[in-house]
Amino acid sequence: MNAPVLTACSAEHVGPCNDSIGVELLPSPETLALWAALLLTLALSLLLPLAVRPLLIRLGIVDVPNERSSHERPVLRGLGLAVLLAMTLGGGTACALLSAGSADGGGPWASARGAATLALVVGGFLASGLLGLAEDLRGLSVPVRSAILLAIAAASAGGLLWTVHAQGQATVIWVPGIHAGHWPVWMLVLLGVYGVLFISGYINVANFMDGLNGISGFHGVIAGLTFAVSGWFMGYAWLSAAGLAIAAGFAGFLPWNLSRPGAFLGDVGSYLLGGSVAVTSFAAFVNGVPVLATIGPMVVYFGDVAVTLAKRLRAGRKWDEPHKEHVYQRLQQLGLGHVQASGVVALFTLAASVLGLLSFAVPSVWWLLLLAAGLGVLVLYLSLPRILSRRRHSV
Repeated sequence: MNAPVLTACSAEHVGPCNDSIGVELLPSPETLALWAALLLTLALSLLLPLAVRPLLIRLGIVDVPNERSSHERPVLRGLGLAVLLAMTLGGGTACALLSAGSADGGGPWASARGAATLALVVGGFLASGLLGLAEDLRGLSVPVRSAILLAIAAASAGGLLWTVHAQGQATVIWVPGIHAGHWPVWMLVLLGVYGVLFISGYINVANFMDGLNGISGFHGVIAGLTFAVSGWFMGYAWLSAAGLAIAAGFAGFLPWNLSRPGAFLGDVGSYLLGGSVAVTSFAAFVNGVPVLATIGPMVVYFGDVAVTLAKRLRAGRKWDEPHKEHVYQRLQQLGLGHVQASGVVALFTLAASVLGLLSFAVPSVWWLLLLAAGLGVLVLYLSLPRILSRRRHSV
């Protein structure tokens, strides 16, 4: 029997190897970054509540039911602090590993731009979570909170745009075939304004939608996995790492949220959810990920909040008053349990996310059809309370 032919490691391979036989001895920094984002974040998110819960109890951070609440008894809130710490440590470790990979020459997944992008993403959701923590601990006036929120969004969007533009690399954006390397100033300004409104808006949206057990945890897992898959399709280790950190962070929170006596994310967690999803989505968008894939996980949340607020304004009610008129809240009022209603929202979010990911697999001429299908998913979701109500009355 002939012995196998062994060749030396290629110049492009990352990680130490035995050059005489061509065997890689250690995983590449990119692979380690992905495992760190997933396993380290998940382990910390599961375990850190053991340390955070006693602190929250001493501080008396409890959610007391009000007009907007869907629960009936006081529940400990602020456990999003554990998720924030887990995602920051897991994402930060992944960033350090990617940076090490780019310094070693790296493979197709490693680049200084990728490490810098991930650092900005991690910084963005850390800042968002800290703003929510300040709201939980002492409360902030609306002008102060809004100013800080806009500053976080501006810093995140501006940093991401600078990172892409400074590299001078061609990136496909919005419409297939349109390339932008050295963007003109007016395009950067428009993208910056869009980024500020998009990121700050979605942080508020996630805060509005955090009203049922499981709803935010499910959303974080689905959005994170969608971004991780998008990163795999694009060959972006930074995007896969960011997505895995989001998914693992909120997956680790779910057992604490759904088991007795239960605990809520608090503003620290809902701001973290909105900030991490929005900043990652914007980062993916300006780095050439198909737009449908970047917004797929967000369609249902945006639609629920936008339609609900529009109905309230049309009815002459104040948009910022506590209420229980969102679609997910009406589903719970029609008899669905917390987890059931949250599962329905998650199912529709998953459907919209899958449609967005299909844009990687089909020619761009079919993207309008995918967009129409995504809007159809949203319309069906928004119609669910009316459909269930009619069924109840017909029985």
